[in-house]
Amino acid sequence: MRTIWFISDTHFGHSGILSFKKKDGTKLRPEFETADEMDEYMIARWNSVVAPKDKVYHLGDVVIKKDYLWYMDRLNGHKRLVRGNHAIFPTKEYLKYFDEIYGVRVFEDLILSHIPLHPESLKHWTCVHGHVHNNRPQGHFGPKYYNVSVEMIDYTPITLEELRK
Repeated sequence: MRTIWFISDTHFGHSGILSFKKKDGTKLRPEFETADEMDEYMIARWNSVVAPKDKVYHLGDVVIKKDYLWYMDRLNGHKRLVRGNHAIFPTKEYLKYFDEIYGVRVFEDLILSHIPLHPESLKHWTCVHGHVHNNRPQGHFGPKYYNVSVEMIDYTPITLEELRK
């Protein structure tokens, strides 16, 4: 049986993210000295849990520069992309690496988006999102939100079952 995974905001190849600060003034990703170190760590974490036949929903901000999209070939699983605010390249560039591409995706009782959706949009769904990294604690927007930004999930995709807990 294939496992379904979720992750967001990898920002592969983005050295600038290493200088980003959280609201408390500390570094967003203090674990890493270089973008290469960060990228290799996230690739290893991903491949340590995702099997080649699994399905992975990446909820946006995969890369900042198109030059790093090829990293998707290094990652296990059949990948689906929910476009984020940094998904600025033509769709055909992403289709080389992703089986499907969405703006938002309704998945059972979940709605997958890059940004947290307005509460009135969530009458029937829980919003699984990224975008805010770890500047908002889990559930900050309410119980119908789950943040899968890499900083919130130890840089490792999270399963549908884990998410539902």
